[in-house]
Amino acid sequence: MKLKPLADRVLIKPGEAEETTVAGIIIPDSAKEKPLKGTIVAVGPGTKDDAMELKEGDTVLYGKYAGTEIKLDDEKYLIMRQSDVLGVFE
Repeated sequence: MKLKPLADRVLIKPGEAEETTVAGIIIPDSAKEKPLKGTIVAVGPGTKDDAMELKEGDTVLYGKYAGTEIKLDDEKYLIMRQSDVLGVFE
């Protein structure tokens, strides 16, 4: 299934949560922190006031409570506004 975001929204595939700590301790699923980094899968066209600065394939940093979690084809994604993205990794 394909999803094209509208206006200034982006569809993000969240990164994987850390499996182990630096010391090698395995973290159980219930204690894993939500990842704050992901890859943009799709972008909307923008609005007449704000052009899209993000593009597909960008790796981004977003806020802990940003976006709405959705499930497509048994994969978890986040959909959020461009303004909820804090930065782009280069």
